[in-house]
Amino acid sequence: GDLLDAGVNRSPSAYLNNPAEERSKYKYNVDKEMTLVKFVDDESGPVGSFNWFATHGTSMSRTNSLISGDNKGAAARFMEDWAEKNGLPKQTGVASSDDLGFLHMTSVLPRRVSTIIPEPDEITDDLMQLASSYEASGGRRLAGSNITRRIRSSQENNAKFVSAFCQSNCGDVSPNVLGTFCIDTHLPCDFNHSTCNGKNELCYGRGPGYPDGFESTRIIGNRQFLKAVDLFNSASEEIQGKIDYRHTYLDFSQLKVSVSTSTGGPQVVKTCPAAMGFAFAAGTTDGPGAFDFKQGDDKGNPFWRLVRNLLKTPGKEQVECQAPKPILLDTGEMKEPYDWAPAILPIQIIRIGQLVILCVPGEFTTMAGRRLRDAVKNVLISGSNGDFGTNIHVVLAGLTNTYSQYVTTFEEYQIQRYEGASTLYGPHTLSAYIQEFQKLATAMVENKEVPTNIQPPDMLEKQIGLLPGVMYDSTPPGVHFGDVSSDVAANSNFRKGTTVNATFYSACPRNDLLTEGTFALVEKLNGNDWIPIYDDDDWSLQFKWSRPSKFSPRSFATLEWTIPEDAASGVYRLRHSGASKPLIGSIKHFTGTSRAFAVR
Repeated sequence: GDLLDAGVNRSPSAYLNNPAEERSKYKYNVDKEMTLVKFVDDESGPVGSFNWFATHGTSMSRTNSLISGDNKGAAARFMEDWAEKNGLPKQTGVASSDDLGFLHMTSVLPRRVSTIIPEPDEITDDLMQLASSYEASGGRRLAGSNITRRIRSSQENNAKFVSAFCQSNCGDVSPNVLGTFCIDTHLPCDFNHSTCNGKNELCYGRGPGYPDGFESTRIIGNRQFLKAVDLFNSASEEIQGKIDYRHTYLDFSQLKVSVSTSTGGPQVVKTCPAAMGFAFAAGTTDGPGAFDFKQGDDKGNPFWRLVRNLLKTPGKEQVECQAPKPILLDTGEMKEPYDWAPAILPIQIIRIGQLVILCVPGEFTTMAGRRLRDAVKNVLISGSNGDFGTNIHVVLAGLTNTYSQYVTTFEEYQIQRYEGASTLYGPHTLSAYIQEFQKLATAMVENKEVPTNIQPPDMLEKQIGLLPGVMYDSTPPGVHFGDVSSDVAANSNFRKGTTVNATFYSACPRNDLLTEGTFALVEKLNGNDWIPIYDDDDWSLQFKWSRPSKFSPRSFATLEWTIPEDAASGVYRLRHSGASKPLIGSIKHFTGTSRAFAVR
């Protein structure tokens, strides 16, 4: 199904360099189609879904310093919340969408829902009085970190619905759908170079929640979620047939590729050793670069041209790669200290009945992905003697198995916008992928094995870590880890949609990442017990860690909870948990809570 408002082309001038006849086959300059697979268990009913849709995970601006799954992660969180609300997995095989608006049809903030706490029949001042009787707990040591796992571990034996929002040919697709504008004049950016008065650094894309990056992330995630639910509930074509795959490794730095010349005749060319053009340093409208680099400029500015000439390093060539490239990346043998780009890459085809997944180790642009899908589809249909019918579904899974930057068409490469400048193996990179995937597809339909004669080098012993370890954590005299530094105001009550926060004396989160746990909880009073309701995986709750200065051993954790519109009224508090490292001794876990407050 088509999702029209979750992606736009961020390099339209490069797209327009593709042949007009080819472009005329498509209504849009980005792929709008989402393909979804629904997994149904014989006993439990629907247990999950995977979908593929092309849009970059760049709704969060580069000024965001919080760990985030961006719009894809938000969409997955929303759909798994929706599935839990609808009781999935369950015995029946049909999910109800009656409560679709429960989270996302408006601007409400989603979260997992606890069904064990009833809604109070009547809200009175007694609620505030009850809240006022619970002061901040003060920090205390824990024997371990188990307390931080309660919200998940309580249901760890139950089957969980799994939703994956997978990436596709997103290379030139931006989620910032309102367009690109200059931050100084608020006028549209230059079309060809994405600059503002010649300056690359001033041109930014705007998401639908502009200027709020979090809201843009929620909206784009929500749009993918809503389309996925629509496809999930209407899925009717059962997957049937063989399960199969083909996989191989290839040295993309020196592949011989057969291409057609301008006169239609065959020509053998080669891919290039990995290199990046100047324009890659310009960044994109999702995150501009610096130093006056420009997209669509393969020469660089005068200063960098001078540097290049002094180094005797030619510019990135447009047709062949017989001469050295700028920013050469020696690949494979680690002969150079700046070697980091892979030369040996995996490619893979997975077949599940009439669904075929092309696993590519990079970010294909829209037209590059279309060409690859069509080429493989033609081989499968024409060579399979009916094993593959016209109902075959071919999806491209981007950024799969490893990462090797971008892949553009030959024509887009000539324009040298960010994606073309980031196509590592030269102008014939896409032709190499198409040629080699056709070989995999042929091997699949002919039921032949694909030999793998090379393996990627083992780089584990050559990794360099520049982040120093945690020296130690400390608090002021008389203060414990987990104590509140800035508490919720006494006798506070908050309405839904508003934000409540508290700051705690904390320690470096790298002491224990609390895997399968959480640094932040929102707890609700139920009788005499505090029940965890939200954690830092929920969209409504943010955990912000900071130091007062770069080398200070002291640190703080701020918990910010934007109260969902459908949160139950009652008495709540915030809980922070973590782990501290002394100068001498072992890491110790701690926890602490804020003062209680009422939600009306």
